[in-house]
Amino acid sequence: MLYKSTRSQKGPFYNSADVIKQGLAEDGGLFVPEKIPSLSEKEIRELCRDDYPTRAAKILAKFLTDYAYEELLEDCKEAYNPASFVGGAAPLVALDETRNVLELWHGPTAAFKDMALQIMPRLLSRALKKTGEHRTALILVATSGDTGKAALEGYRDVPGVKIMVFYPVDGVSRVQKLQMATQLGENVNVAAIKGNFDDAQNGVKAIFGDEELAKELDGMGYFFSSANSINWGRLAPQIVYYVSAYCDLVNAKKCKIGDSFNVCVPTGNFGNIFAAFLAKKMGLPIDRMICASNKNNILTDFLRTGTYDRNRQFYLTMSPSMDILISSNLERLLYFTAGPAKTAEYMAELKATGKYTVEASVMNEIRRHFVGYYADEEATAAIIKETYEKYHYLSDTHTGVGLSAASQYLAETGDDRPLVIDSTASPYKFAKDVYFAVTGKEAPSALEALSLLSDATGTKIPYPLAGLESRKVRFESVVEKDAMKEAVLSYLKGE
Repeated sequence: MLYKSTRSQKGPFYNSADVIKQGLAEDGGLFVPEKIPSLSEKEIRELCRDDYPTRAAKILAKFLTDYAYEELLEDCKEAYNPASFVGGAAPLVALDETRNVLELWHGPTAAFKDMALQIMPRLLSRALKKTGEHRTALILVATSGDTGKAALEGYRDVPGVKIMVFYPVDGVSRVQKLQMATQLGENVNVAAIKGNFDDAQNGVKAIFGDEELAKELDGMGYFFSSANSINWGRLAPQIVYYVSAYCDLVNAKKCKIGDSFNVCVPTGNFGNIFAAFLAKKMGLPIDRMICASNKNNILTDFLRTGTYDRNRQFYLTMSPSMDILISSNLERLLYFTAGPAKTAEYMAELKATGKYTVEASVMNEIRRHFVGYYADEEATAAIIKETYEKYHYLSDTHTGVGLSAASQYLAETGDDRPLVIDSTASPYKFAKDVYFAVTGKEAPSALEALSLLSDATGTKIPYPLAGLESRKVRFESVVEKDAMKEAVLSYLKGE
């Protein structure tokens, strides 16, 4: 299996170890596989009998063909071990006959990013050996909240790697900020920026594209790589969610092998839902992919109008991991629906004007698979309360966006296929907003909200968040958005 850039028609081509090590293509595009492997009904039947690590290894083996299956199975068993994923990796919880919640947040940081970022560092370590790399990989991460902590935890003290995370100073929750600021590890660094997530993401991309800086780092014994979902090693493990969820639907007798189902994904950067699209292209019988957005509903507008326009007001919401106006992984979808030449045109237009419009034929193809809905703050709070009262199920704010979009879709279509709704974080990561949604009461602080929510609902604070307030803060740096490059150099020079 070889990979190429979304913006290149003829290559160059790379194997999976190279693309995981490199992260971003030289032309600024994202790496995509040259072909999509197939998944047969016979294979799905076999996967139904497997545990999650084995399912993950079998799916990854179809894409990462320069890794031995035994290597992948070893890494998956280590990544998804019961001690790290208390409560299990990706359990499926039924709300009613149609709605099923896929809980992706039982890992060491209580967010779905753990599902990829526990396996990705292991894939990178093997990639460094497979490619004969002797330099240290410098992982740069822009985060809207959850990716940062999950990447820090995943790469903590991994040999041959250093990691630096940038987050918007006012764009993450108090709990998310504390999780990053108290991170342990000798090879980690964290800085807030004066700006929003898109500023952080643009800054990281600019650093990746700085050839002079790359030469300087090479002389210091470093090279850049990424842990964001622009990196194929981060995106590929997400495909497994949907295959596993379908197997669990079959095992629960919610459907038979070959029957179709729908998925609903709360998303900002479009990576998680694009992974569902790849699963569908492999042969998994997904009918509709419901793209759920918060008040920053740029993806909803794109799916309805065909125009992607980030020249709009940016909102800070109670679902901060989705406060994004540049959905990087949408580029990969454009590659598969419009082709590399058009994708390069769209991306150039986006860079120059902040928007682009795709042709009607492209949108018709996209709409065969995707439909978009959004939930504002009021709708999100209302569905959290409604779901708790009706099903006694407690969801976080991002999952609330997904639940609202799912309800809108069901009301509009009457589609009675099994529906899998991604739950992307523990409700305790956003306890203050969840507590208010459920009780109508304001918690004195984000940290006090943890115990208040537990007392009010009789649910348990997950282990990654217990005792957070007593951990030592290590990282308090705040930099201008234009000073990210200097912050990276200062970190590497030990200043």
